[in-house]
Amino acid sequence: MDTSNTSILDTAKKYFEDLDNGQLLDTLFAPDFEFYFPKFGVGRGIEEFYECGAGLMGSMQGMVHHRDQFKYHVSDLTVIVEGTSHGTDKEGLNWDGGKTPGGRFCNVFDFTGDGRIKRMYIYLDPDYTSRDKDRFHWKRAEPHRW
Repeated sequence: MDTSNTSILDTAKKYFEDLDNGQLLDTLFAPDFEFYFPKFGVGRGIEEFYECGAGLMGSMQGMVHHRDQFKYHVSDLTVIVEGTSHGTDKEGLNWDGGKTPGGRFCNVFDFTGDGRIKRMYIYLDPDYTSRDKDRFHWKRAEPHRW
């Protein structure tokens, strides 16, 4: 696999495309890759990643990323992706990142020399539909901008 910036950027883009289509290819990942997701913690390997995904998707009717609005930062063997998603939780509440409190994220991907994902840390608030209103500590005079 080519390890040019284009190749690793293409792999990061493919990850999100596959995720949104419900078909994540394990060939994108190194066998011992490490990941982080809030509330799940640090996991290793594709089986733990599938476990994390099953738990997350079990709380939702569906979710899709706004891939056309992503911001990409590429350096050496690292790709950082800032973006938003929209979806509906199991109870029918919606979120739309940039319009509601939930739905913004940042993924940090580190790649192996052959272009596979060896580390992926995902930073977001997993309270997509803002059920945890008690921890909105700021009583702003102006409406929140999401």
